[in-house]
Amino acid sequence: MKTRNLGGGLGSVSAIGLGCMGMSEFYGPTNRDQSYETLDRALELGVTFYDTADTYGIGANETLLSDFVRQNRDNVTLATKFAIIRSDDPAVRHIDSSPAYMKQAVEASLKRLGIDQIDLYYAHRLDGHCQLICTRLNAA
Repeated sequence: MKTRNLGGGLGSVSAIGLGCMGMSEFYGPTNRDQSYETLDRALELGVTFYDTADTYGIGANETLLSDFVRQNRDNVTLATKFAIIRSDDPAVRHIDSSPAYMKQAVEASLKRLGIDQIDLYYAHRLDGHCQLICTRLNAA
């Protein structure tokens, strides 16, 4: 498997990552055993980069990945995202990429994942408030 350097001291990851969204919803019925087989097989094939988000399954995807990530922590780079807030109504979504919500969201993700550090954490979507903050960070 070819690798890519993430930069920022994060090291290298597989050039092909595994997006885990469909393991929790959107593409039909979910199957926990099949999801774990997929995660394990991807790792066997050299995939080291796994992507999730707090909105996938409204947290269920991070919970699903928790055992796998903890068992393979030295061989897995985990990316997760925040900012899409969902409700019980699938048609209702709200975007909040504010620092206050980010702090709340990262703490919830860490708890669901059962880890103390997320390798790559970023906003799934940006609201108008984040743009100024992100611009200032990039300019520094």
